[in-house]
Amino acid sequence: MLEDIPQYSSWVKIEPIVKGWSLDKKYYVENDIGEKMLLRISDISEYPSKHQEYEYIKSLAKLEINMPLPLDIGVCANNTCMYSLFTWLEGDDAESVLPNQSTTQQYEHGLNAGKILRKIHSILAPINQQDWEKRFNNKIQQKFIIYAECGIKFDHDSEFINFINENRSYLANRPQVLHHGDFHIGNLIISSEGIVGIIDFNRMDYGDPWEEFNRCVFSWRVSVPFTIGQIHGYFDNNVPDLFFRLMALYVATNSVGSIHWAIEYGKNEIETMLTIAENVFQWYDGFKTYIPIWYQAPN
Repeated sequence: MLEDIPQYSSWVKIEPIVKGWSLDKKYYVENDIGEKMLLRISDISEYPSKHQEYEYIKSLAKLEINMPLPLDIGVCANNTCMYSLFTWLEGDDAESVLPNQSTTQQYEHGLNAGKILRKIHSILAPINQQDWEKRFNNKIQQKFIIYAECGIKFDHDSEFINFINENRSYLANRPQVLHHGDFHIGNLIISSEGIVGIIDFNRMDYGDPWEEFNRCVFSWRVSVPFTIGQIHGYFDNNVPDLFFRLMALYVATNSVGSIHWAIEYGKNEIETMLTIAENVFQWYDGFKTYIPIWYQAPN
């Protein structure tokens, strides 16, 4: 599969990477002069979308974000697959690093992650992008339909649905920017020097910048100080009230949609998403508030 990649002859180490939800095959690669790289292999049918993703990453690389940098893209395996090659980002998963650190360190890493996310969002969506209010309302309706048909229900689902419907008006006139698409602790790397980096850009799209905070449910489960820091860092300690209203809407919508998504991955993932939905319900005191009870304003 890999032998017709131009750089293949110089590689002395090729190790599969099994972590993550992507359908890509991923490999850690080292060449004969000690350079470390990330190799992704996809089906050739994905070439148009993967090429667009590669171009997005090239744009982000100009912003001096700590991330895998693009090196090459092309076809392989007798034109049945495509590859994309990136520099390797040194460090360990934030998910494993943060629990062993002080709350102050966790918060500081959150601040830096929020600043990275703000840089990503500096790239604006094309002017012909469909209106966000219409796009996200369509997404809400689709999630409602799929949830109703999936056969698995979670406690307080009517409160979630009522809250979502009551807050749709806040979707009006929202800007749209480039999304990472899956910005949370599981896709963040922390180096031995304490530098935060971001990986896995395979869900990139355009949308309301604040929708990216719907993944806070995953970061919060590992580190509340990090999650608070991410919000403070993103807004440079000046968090608007509207953000919390929209974050609550996006988190609630994602909770409804995640139940059907989890079915494909088995019982454990379903249980995780049911637990997260219960966590969200507690965050917002049964949706009596739109500011999560764990949030602390900057000092």
